[in-house]
Amino acid sequence: MKFNRRRLILGLYVLALIVITEFVAGYFKLPAWPAYVAWVLFFGEHMNPTRAPHILVGAAVGIGLLLLAPIAIGLLAQITGAEWGRLIYILAAVYAIFAFGEMIPVILNNFTFMFFTVGGLALAAPKPNPTLWLFMEAAGGGLLIGATIIVGRILGPVPAPAATH
Repeated sequence: MKFNRRRLILGLYVLALIVITEFVAGYFKLPAWPAYVAWVLFFGEHMNPTRAPHILVGAAVGIGLLLLAPIAIGLLAQITGAEWGRLIYILAAVYAIFAFGEMIPVILNNFTFMFFTVGGLALAAPKPNPTLWLFMEAAGGGLLIGATIIVGRILGPVPAPAATH
């Protein structure tokens, strides 16, 4: 195993972006998690710039589904009761993601599902604000992904890992 100079430099760059993000988010009292989750998903896509729209739009739709939830669940609750209304909404949202994801993959995808799920959990946090999450995912995640694309282009392609037997 040998050191990969590009990975070492990229690692330092990632640390610098975390420090900057923490200071900016802390100063403005913004939740950093939506930007970080978008960024991690970008890394999971091997920093492929063509996947950035799928991540950012899909994530925004996932948070949008959370913003729509109180209205939809409220309407469903009048017919089915609160618990069933909540369950029906969750099932409908997840079904839409899976059933129509291949037809509109930039909008409904795994990233939509991830943010719908994680955002739903985050709603239990004190003072949840899905509108602010949407801003942080789009703006913060977009900035982190964009900056990573730029640095990746400056550093050049990643050498293929050595085959192990």
